[in-house]
Amino acid sequence: MKIAFQMDPVTAVNIDADSTFRLAEEAQARGHELYFHMVDGLSWRDGRVVARARKMEVRRVYGDHVTLGEEEEIDLATMDVVWLRQDPPFDMGYITNTHLLEQLMPEVLVVNDPFWVRNCPEKLLVLQFPELIPPTMIARDLADLRAFKHQHGDIILKPLYGNGGAGVFRLDPNDRNLASLHELFAGFSREPLIAQKFIPDVSNGDKRVILVDGEPVGAINRVPAEGETRSNMHVGGRPEKVSLSERDLEICAAIGPLLRERGQIFVGIDVIGDYLTEINVTSPTGIQELERFDGVNVAEKIWQVIEAKRAG
Repeated sequence: MKIAFQMDPVTAVNIDADSTFRLAEEAQARGHELYFHMVDGLSWRDGRVVARARKMEVRRVYGDHVTLGEEEEIDLATMDVVWLRQDPPFDMGYITNTHLLEQLMPEVLVVNDPFWVRNCPEKLLVLQFPELIPPTMIARDLADLRAFKHQHGDIILKPLYGNGGAGVFRLDPNDRNLASLHELFAGFSREPLIAQKFIPDVSNGDKRVILVDGEPVGAINRVPAEGETRSNMHVGGRPEKVSLSERDLEICAAIGPLLRERGQIFVGIDVIGDYLTEINVTSPTGIQELERFDGVNVAEKIWQVIEAKRAG
């Protein structure tokens, strides 16, 4: 197959951690032809979705992990698969991008399905499963947020469309910064905020569970650095080997059918204690860590699903 990866600069990835690199490496090993382009090189013109792309060859060699061909303009309709893999923020640029890629379907398989990526933001999709999530509020009004904090005492406050742990604050019962933080966020964004009751179990880690076509294939635990509330690996969280609990499997059984129905082939959910906190569909990570800890080749499982869909 001909595969286009729409991603951030491939020359800058960490080959030991980047999930997109591992997906490309596995695709190449399976005999597929790879192309690379960035979202800035995507355009719609005269009924075609085109990209300034380069042929790509990858290898697991530090400092020499990719060879790119000459830039050429390609009609993405000539691809068999297009991967939507650039990192958030999930802003209007990202949303516009999903509209453009949606024009390619169903002739081209876009992974994950851009219609549902657009309509399933990580912190909003969980609202369809209120029985699985901690007490949560999405609001813009300061009075509403104050009432939520008064009710629960110890809360997490974060941007609704943030990523990588940026802008995440814990406000404990003694904290007096809610109004200041609200003013700060309101100064640069018209978006609501999301508040959740603080889950003390986060000190034991924030579990990233990987699902492939709605089925759980394993998990890693991300333990916060000392003095940190956030467990994201971007901000110093430490990955650890962990097994799937009965509660994890319960959560996956509840959400898996919806993910499969909506074409979300590669998904990473976040579980703290017994609670589902996020369903990551835009650019989930964690497959290299899972492969190292458990020997599970998640990239292979993902490609098996994609190849079966294309063959069908």
